[in-house]
Amino acid sequence: MGFLKTLFGGDDLSPEEKKEREEARQFDVFKSDGVRAMRMGQVDYAEKCFKRALEIKDDLEIHDYLSQVLVHQEKFDEGFDHLKLLAEAQPDNIHILITMAHVAYMKEDHTTMAEVCEKAMLLDKDNAQVLFLYARCSQGQHDLVNAVAMLTKTIMLDESFAAAYLERGEILLGMGDVEGASEDADHLMEIADGAEDVLLFKSRVLMAQGQFAQAIDVLDRAIEGNPFCTAALKARGTCRLALGDKDGAERDMRQVLDIDPDALSDVSGEFSAEGKD
Repeated sequence: MGFLKTLFGGDDLSPEEKKEREEARQFDVFKSDGVRAMRMGQVDYAEKCFKRALEIKDDLEIHDYLSQVLVHQEKFDEGFDHLKLLAEAQPDNIHILITMAHVAYMKEDHTTMAEVCEKAMLLDKDNAQVLFLYARCSQGQHDLVNAVAMLTKTIMLDESFAAAYLERGEILLGMGDVEGASEDADHLMEIADGAEDVLLFKSRVLMAQGQFAQAIDVLDRAIEGNPFCTAALKARGTCRLALGDKDGAERDMRQVLDIDPDALSDVSGEFSAEGKD
């Protein structure tokens, strides 16, 4: 009899079953529309779809998708709340904790970031990514000694971790340890040669050593790769000025002004986009 009802369009579903079936259909529609919108970069619409889906059914996968689109929109607090739900449901998932630490870093909430990193370290004390994030947290809390220690341990676990070398080198340079910073810069030039941030860091180390001509060579490479890199142009202008090349320095500064008229607010001198009088 049930087969005949199905065949000829009969329906013996109860009102509750019909409601459940319709809600399941709507949930699937909102989920698929949200995923499609997220992949197309339509994050506003994706957010609406995922929130509508959660109104129908609480679902961890939707919380994950929603956290991603919220963070993409810099709605960090709301995105973090959805990640907390995921972490509570999957307390042994270190990847969720790593994502939470990243979001806390973007929020500049170093207290929460430290708490999350410590939980992650209980799961895996030798996870290079966790140690790197903890180092960033220590730096944000102005504990530079611990930051350097954490970055050193990160590098011991993963010698190809370029970001850890760069972070440690920047801290050492800021602390006045030019020799230590130079070692990190040299290693970065070996493993990440050509990266703009590496070239800029290497040039800063050379400038700290008074090697302005060598710094210009490095900055030339950065500018060749990105002619609109105002940081490299400003640094090259500073080097040229230190070597007595005032005309070259002025050309660099004028090029910076052409790219960004506000970029020289922290540079002394009489530079303008209009040229000399």
